[in-house]
Amino acid sequence: MKKKGYPHAVRTIDELGIALVYPIANRAEPPSLWSAMYPKTPMSWSWDGDADGRVVDLWHLRARLAESHDVAYGKWFKGRATFFSLPVFHALLGRIAQTGDPFADLPREAHDILALLRERSPLSTKEIRAEAGLRGKPHERAFNQAMKALWSRLLVVGVGEVDDGAFPSLAVGATELLFEDLWTTRHDVPVASRRRLDAALERSKAFEKEHDRVLGELRAATRKKAVPARRVYAYDDL
Repeated sequence: MKKKGYPHAVRTIDELGIALVYPIANRAEPPSLWSAMYPKTPMSWSWDGDADGRVVDLWHLRARLAESHDVAYGKWFKGRATFFSLPVFHALLGRIAQTGDPFADLPREAHDILALLRERSPLSTKEIRAEAGLRGKPHERAFNQAMKALWSRLLVVGVGEVDDGAFPSLAVGATELLFEDLWTTRHDVPVASRRRLDAALERSKAFEKEHDRVLGELRAATRKKAVPARRVYAYDDL
């Protein structure tokens, strides 16, 4: 079978709007690069001597695509590697901004991580853990929750890999810096881009459900922020 390369992958992401890298349990839904590039071909997640070379090639292609800025990359769908075409990414940034405050009710650790990335992007996940004081198992849950919130609201993006240990780490950056043009114009998204987002969601019920979940949580967080805290009076106040 002919090897599918970078231009084909970019076209595929552009056509789908949103795509995982690999399928979930070899299902066609939600859409993935693998299923689109190798239709009706089951994927076996194996890295031994008998591994399918296309699986390995796609993993390396994923890093190259993320570095390119021709598409946007993040762990948006249930913590899985997800690609967006730039118009769809722009439209989703706009929809998040329209729905509420993307910074509302973020965990403290998420604010700390974002502050680091605003100073210097990208950083590897290893560097983020170290500089945010989130290394080790005691901080694993807090780190994962912080990153989940940042990924889901598209406040950060992945931009390739960094060789900083036995295994490469994902390089992560602040969206407002690495996709500055899309971030600063998120309140003025072209109609064509909004339509492409709608088409991508119509194509995949799974992506539509995730989209609705993220916006629902954002609305709730924004409402919570808007309600002033009730003062508790002490005896000395009377």
